Amino acid sequence: MNTPTTVDAAAPVSARLSTLDRFLPVWIIAAMILGLLLGRLVPGIGRIVDSVKVAEVSLPIAVGLLVMMYPVLAKVRYNETGHVLADKKLMITSLLINWLAAPAFMFALAWIFLPDLPEYRTGLIIVGLARCIAMVLIWNDLACGDREAAAVLVAINSVFQVLAFGLLGWFYLQWLPSLLGLPTTSSGFSLWTITLSVLVFLGIPLIAGCLTRTIGERTKGREWYEGRFLPRIGPWALYGLLFTIVVLFALQGDEITSNPLNVARIALPLLVYFVVVFAIGMITGRVLNLGYEKTTTLAFTAAGNNFELAIAVAIGTYGVASGQALAGVVGPLIEVPILVALVYVALWSRAPFFPNQLTTTDPEAHHA
Repeated sequence: MNTPTTVDAAAPVSARLSTLDRFLPVWIIAAMILGLLLGRLVPGIGRIVDSVKVAEVSLPIAVGLLVMMYPVLAKVRYNETGHVLADKKLMITSLLINWLAAPAFMFALAWIFLPDLPEYRTGLIIVGLARCIAMVLIWNDLACGDREAAAVLVAINSVFQVLAFGLLGWFYLQWLPSLLGLPTTSSGFSLWTITLSVLVFLGIPLIAGCLTRTIGERTKGREWYEGRFLPRIGPWALYGLLFTIVVLFALQGDEITSNPLNVARIALPLLVYFVVVFAIGMITGRVLNLGYEKTTTLAFTAAGNNFELAIAVAIGTYGVASGQALAGVVGPLIEVPILVALVYVALWSRAPFFPNQLTTTDPEAHHA
């Protein structure tokens, strides 16, 4: 469990964040614009960036994701994750929202908003099936959620992703539409693509983070590790995030700027999805008395999606120029700014809805 430190309840949200975190929306918007401009103005940049791949994702994006996730996973106190597994309310609720409610909600939104655009509709459904294992750690950390709970829930989502993604794809793209008298779509997902994505984007930084903490605490002690080492590597999580956003948007910058109406039609159901699923997570956690930190973690792990896996699956199954792939790319276009905004919503909600838990995470959580 995160070590609490008392904060001023009357202090504005921005006062509790570091300078880097406080202007995060500005940096993210700038990164998105830069990526879109590069994709639009630099001929062939998408082909160059996408020429080398790791787990069906371009190498620069893979590097950015690994740099982004390592500092967050290095902060987790792995010897304190047992209490998370023992919290049956949190575990069961997370599984129900992530693997039953959220995919079903995205399926409904895809058919409501895109009944005449089957490629985009399929892409949205794939996004809904890809539960988040990467960026959610950043949002959870910025919102002062429970790091140990986030690490455990992400690991559980990863296991379910490998086991259930293909089956759920068949269910939502073939069986359920057929049952409802709707057109069906191919769901020939590669199990290897899904497994490799999980192993690379979660396995590598998870092992690195665990080893770093274990070795650091044994050789220098926890006080040095959390007081001096973590503040030094902490900002790299956001550097990795911004770099990933630039590269990601450069890959599809021309497509996005050339088809703004199509992007808008994909964006609207995504906007509804992220806000509603996050709200369901926050309300459910509050009703179950999970506390602010675990409630926030529940909400972000439910609302976030594994865009790197969704894009990899869409490209591997339908092709890089497909509407399914474009829908996958639009996913983070909407997810990133919306979930950044929801970080501020979560921090604001602490005073009115969790008045007895006005705490923040360890000092190194927010890099000064």
